[in-house]
Amino acid sequence: MNIRWNLVVSEETDRSLRSYLARTGGRKGDLSRFVDRAVRQAIFWETLESIRDRNKHLSADAAQSLADQAVAEARAHRA
Repeated sequence: MNIRWNLVVSEETDRSLRSYLARTGGRKGDLSRFVDRAVRQAIFWETLESIRDRNKHLSADAAQSLADQAVAEARAHRA
């Protein structure tokens, strides 16, 4: 299901993005795909930064140990 957004951006941003899409062979729907991808990337990087901040007190070995435990538990539940 697709949701329709109304966005406001600067004229400079609009021109830059539309020029970029035109240079890269953009077609109908590419603006929406570009925004969707950009939002997903921003959320990913913000989440990653939040996790890094939350776990900055852990040593590399402790973090690896926790990751290994989580993977083992996930695999045990799949089997």
